[in-house]
Parts: sequence; C-alpha cells; structure tokens
Amino acid sequence: MPETTARSLLRAETRDQHDQVDRIFSQVRLDDRREYGAFLSAQAAAHIPVEGALAAGGVATIVPDWDARQRGDLIRADLAALGLATPEPAGTIAFDGEAAVLGGLYVLEGSRLGGTMLQRSVPADFPTRFLGGVDSAAWRSLLQMLDVRLDSAVKRSVAVAAARNVFALFETSGQRFVRIGHFG
Repeated sequence: MPETTARSLLRAETRDQHDQVDRIFSQVRLDDRREYGAFLSAQAAAHIPVEGALAAGGVATIVPDWDARQRGDLIRADLAALGLATPEPAGTIAFDGEAAVLGGLYVLEGSRLGGTMLQRSVPADFPTRFLGGVDSAAWRSLLQMLDVRLDSAVKRSVAVAAARNVFALFETSGQRFVRIGHFG
C-alpha cells in the first residue's frame, strides 16, 4: 500500500468541511453586486482573522514568501471599492506551532485556487483583487512543504485539526451571512 502524503491526508480529512463551505457559498450570485459584496464580507470575516493568526503563529519564519501570499489588504480594497466596511471577525483562531500553521495555510491557499475559478463568474466591473492572483508555483511549493515538514502522524494530526478549525470559521461566517439574508 502506498504511503499517504500529508497533502492527500489533509484533503481527505477536511473534505466534508470543504464541501459544506462550498455549499454555503455556492448560494451566492456573484453577478449581483449586493450578493457579491455579502460574499466578500463573509470571506473577509474569516480570511482576515485567519491571516492574522497565521502571522502571529510565525508563518513568515516557515514560508519565505508569506508577504506575497497575504490577501487581507486585497479583500479590504475590494470591499472599499464596493462601499463596504471591513466586517467584524467571524471568530477567533490561533495556530500553535509549525504543523498548525501549515494546516491553516493549506486552507487559505486552497481558497485562492477556488477564488480564481469564481472570478470567472464576476462581472468585469466588480473589484476582484482578492479572487485573482493564483501562483501555481507557490501552491506546488506549499504542497511539497507539507509533505516534507508534516513528517509524522502527530504533525499531520495537528495540521488536520488546524485546517478543520479554519474551515469551521469560514462555515460560521458563511452561515452568518446566509442567516441575515445576504445570500439568496
């Protein structure tokens, strides 16, 4: 039986949460300015605290190109362009140690890939800085880093738990915006 890589374990162990987050956000009409603004607000309410927690957890010492990977300012700029304030955080999160940081980063970087796909559904006159800018080499380097640095069952378990916590924050944020009627 082939050895399971850290990346495949993260994907498998977070699939249900990933699917749930996708179900929530798939309700959004990205071609509707109000709904797109609600979508970005929901994303920001989770993304910004996760990004801050990654920084506090020392991601810059783990991932050399952290400055280029950050997107908090991009989503703030997109919200401002739509005349929207940055929302309150959907919750708090923390990452303790390299494995947790890598698990959290896995989710944020994966969302960048998803954003590129979503960008195709957004009208050209809407701000899309947050959704754009995929660097496939950066994604591949992260996946390789996961497989090298998450080299034990304990580290992989910590990374999976951190990734699940990130998905839970995005789910909470998405549900909050659905509940108050901003989607659909």
